[in-house]
Order: sequence, then structure tokens, then C-alpha cells
Amino acid sequence: MKPNNPSGTEQSSPGIPDSVRGLGELLRYVRTSLSDAGIASPEADARAIFGAATSMGPVDVIFRGDQEYSDEAGRTRLSEMLRRRLGREPLQHILGTAPMLGLELAVGPGVFVPRPETELLAQWAIDEARKLVEGGVGKPRIVDLCTGSGALALAIADAVPESEILAVELSEEALVWTRTNLVDCQARWGGEWVSLVHGDVTDLAALRADEALATWWGRTDIVVSNPPYVPDDAEVSAEVLADPHTAVFGGSDGLDVIRPMMNVVDGLLRDGGVVGIEHDDSSGADMARLLGADWNYNAVAVQPDLAGRDRFTVGVKPR
Repeated sequence: MKPNNPSGTEQSSPGIPDSVRGLGELLRYVRTSLSDAGIASPEADARAIFGAATSMGPVDVIFRGDQEYSDEAGRTRLSEMLRRRLGREPLQHILGTAPMLGLELAVGPGVFVPRPETELLAQWAIDEARKLVEGGVGKPRIVDLCTGSGALALAIADAVPESEILAVELSEEALVWTRTNLVDCQARWGGEWVSLVHGDVTDLAALRADEALATWWGRTDIVVSNPPYVPDDAEVSAEVLADPHTAVFGGSDGLDVIRPMMNVVDGLLRDGGVVGIEHDDSSGADMARLLGADWNYNAVAVQPDLAGRDRFTVGVKPR
């Protein structure tokens, strides 16, 4: 793995100068500092940090930008959050949450931070689940392998409450965050729609022996997964390196987890069931061969992200 640091050096912040007092000045200072440090999205990050630290939004800056911001506690929070972001700590760790469709999920060290690209896979699964409901399937059965923060499972459950969903995760550190998000969502929903299993998605025998999965084998309608898939020698940002290594990297070609996981996928799916797996943008052709040639799945299609890069592959288990 190769870290990608556009600025070339570790950044730090001496604090916001006392001379920067106005709301507009503070926001511009944060944005300029992030831009000068090579942060990829300085405008969006500046607004997020500024809002979290000061409880002020764009409207406040537009109409009160020349006014002095005199809350010293807020200035201290803003300075500290800026320092952390300049040190390339992920924005989501600083804020404590990451968005996934209509949800805000708790994240932090020890769990993979869900990215916007994964919302495309979540929406695909939501659309497939809604088709089943409209077709008369009372409770579509959906499994999320490598659930991490619970992003896919919870987003699908939130959008299709008729579904019965089971999520599988191996990492004890990640499960702390999964359970937190599960409790938060269940309190919001007023019900329990997602079950959680601690297990290794590459170990078919162990999962077959798990009683929690006993009724799911051959009876699952949809399987989704955002597994570790970045090739080991890929150049990645410092923010990606803040995620757990085992949640990011997937061997020399990025498929070391996905290949054995297909045994679990195939065992879970009913005939005619569908699977969607997120993968590296360099793996589209390999994934199409894996599902189509190796597993004889039908309707195999590599789906692009919003930038046109191969992002996830879908297929249908033969009947």
C-alpha cells in the first residue's frame, strides 16, 4: 500500500489567529487552511467543521458574516477540529458520524467509514427489495456480509421496513460501532428489523454451524457486501489508511476476501436470488468473470459510480 499525501508533509495547526474574528473570516480561514494543505474537498470540509464547532450555517455567514464570533469555547472547538483535519484525520472521525442515504451513522477508529459510492449499492438493493414487495413477497430476506458500521443493512432496513435483514461482521472493534448504530436505528424505528452475527464471511463451515444463520441457507433473496477490496499495492490517501487495514485491503488483486466469500453468497441465496458486491474500480472485469464464468450466475453486470468507474457487480443465481 502507498499513502497518497498531496501536500507531501504532515500538517498541523498553530491555532486560529486572534485577529480572525468575524464569522465570514473564520470560515474563509478554515477553508483556505484546508486548501493549502491539499485536502481534497476544502469547501465541504470547512463548512462541516465550521458548523459542528460553532453551530453556525451558511445562512448565518451570508447575513451575519461581518459580525464578530465571540464564543471562545466555539473558537477553541473550531481550532482543534481544524488541527485534526490538517493532520489528515478523517472528517467523519472528527464529526463522529458518516451519512448513508437518510441515516447518520456513528463511526470512529476501528470501523470502516462508509463512502458515498456505497449509497449506490444500497439503492440497488433497496430497489430490488421493493420489487419483491410489490411482487407479493411479504418479507424479503436480505443479508449484508462485512457490514462494518451496519451501513448497508441499516440503510436498506430504513427504506424497506418490510424486509428481514441479517448482517455479518468479523471485527470485534467494528462490532462496537455496528451495535451502537443498530440500537440507535431501532429506537428510531420502534422495532428490530436487523439481526447481527459475529462471523467470518470467508469461512463457510463456521457460518454453516452458526445457529443464527440456520434458516437463511438457500432462502435469502438478496445478498449485498462492501468487503475489503483495495489491492495491496494501490496508492491511497492518508484518510483511507485511518480505516482498519483488514477492512480496506483485499490482497494483490483485491479479491482475496471476495473469492471465498462467494461460497457463502451462493449458499445463502435461493435460486433466482440476487447479489451485489462492491469492489475496486480496477476489478470490474475480474468480478464479471468470477460471477459469470466461475459461478455461472446470470444477468451479471458491472455497475459504475457517479464518476463512471466500475464500482459494484450484480448477478442472479441460476434457477
